[in-house]
Amino acid sequence: MMKNVPKYLVVLCFLSVFGAFFPTELDAQIRERGAAQVTDWEAETHVWPTTLPESVGMSSTRLAYLDSMLLKAIEQEQIPGAVALIVRNGYIVYEKAFGTANPTTREAYQTDQIFRIASQTKAITATAVMMLWEQGRFLLDDPISKYVPEFGAHTVLVDFNEADSSYTTRPAEGAITIRHLLTHTSGLGYGIIDGDHRMRKIYQKAGVVDLYSTEDVSIAESVQRLAGLPLHHDPGARFTYSEGLDVLGYLVEVLSGQTFDQFLKEHLFDPLGMMDTQFYLRPEQYRRLVPVQTKDSDGEWVIYEGHPDGYYDAAYPIQGAKRFFSGGAGLSSTAQDYARFLQMYLNGGVFNEHRILSPTTIDLIMSNQTGDFFGGGKEYYGLAFGVVTDQGFAVGGRGSIGTFDWGGYFNTQYYADPELGIIGILMKQTQRTPSEPTRDFIKQIVGASVEEK
Repeated sequence: MMKNVPKYLVVLCFLSVFGAFFPTELDAQIRERGAAQVTDWEAETHVWPTTLPESVGMSSTRLAYLDSMLLKAIEQEQIPGAVALIVRNGYIVYEKAFGTANPTTREAYQTDQIFRIASQTKAITATAVMMLWEQGRFLLDDPISKYVPEFGAHTVLVDFNEADSSYTTRPAEGAITIRHLLTHTSGLGYGIIDGDHRMRKIYQKAGVVDLYSTEDVSIAESVQRLAGLPLHHDPGARFTYSEGLDVLGYLVEVLSGQTFDQFLKEHLFDPLGMMDTQFYLRPEQYRRLVPVQTKDSDGEWVIYEGHPDGYYDAAYPIQGAKRFFSGGAGLSSTAQDYARFLQMYLNGGVFNEHRILSPTTIDLIMSNQTGDFFGGGKEYYGLAFGVVTDQGFAVGGRGSIGTFDWGGYFNTQYYADPELGIIGILMKQTQRTPSEPTRDFIKQIVGASVEEK
């Protein structure tokens, strides 16, 4: 009955029970030889392999400080709860849920729950763009107007009339390129979440969708509205966080001939086994979606019903027209699903025996694309992520040099450390609450849990 089971799996099953207590040289050899095979085998069943931290050179005792940190944050009412996931060398070494996911029903957080990941969508969109780049579909310094003609003429905002939201502009110097859109240097901005109130009013008046929408609107329609609006600054002049990735989601549609959601499912999510990542949930997933929470006037956690300006819709991603596929903020996912995506990067572009990107493309994605525009020397921005520099490493608690990271508007965070082979994911769902320290402490605690480099 067992004759067709690979020998390394039988040995690893034995070691998962006894290896942490009786570590052997054979254990190390099996890990070195079989880890990639086991990761691929488990990925076929959409289940991550799990092991004791000690079997991959980490300390269970030290990782338990994550429990203390998150429980303290809940006790001090900084967060209502969270899901934390730590992976090393392709193995889950820590996966726990804490606190209350729904303040109305008092439902506890579960590790398989689905979260609105907002700007964590951006790295996925950038990956899709670079997959097409590898096929020779465009050059990074091509003007976006070559593929989206509505971007043919750019202007920069000069004066703004508060009374009626009218404005004056000047011609922009240079054209917006695909590289500018990937690196947030295009001069585009955001609407509601933009720090410039003038741009907020201009974007709102034009009907540009900021995060996502349940309305009957497509990404093409929103991008075409955006194309006619003034820029913060000349393309390439500085870093301004923007809807550039929404434009690039539409670019994927133009180049591939598929809707953006179809492209991601066929070319990224299905190959990686990301079965719970999508723009709009399937009915059987509804119960696992975590509501966004905020504090009421009495300081109690309540379900967040929306921003006064109306840009946030609590019905997303369940109800609505289901036509808007935001490349900058529209996806929902689980901790394990997003870890699959990050593990592909740590594996040099391959996961589950599917090659997504070349390792040479990953080197390009991780290279400094923004000079001194971003990170104050502690980080720089590549083509998809913020990346830690030697100065950032020296600060402490940021991961090794080359660690890449980002987060989402509803308080989700992730990082991946290529030197240590570590992925850290912290999923929360809060809005309009004070800043809290869990996103900083996770890297610090996990890094200090490493006993073998």
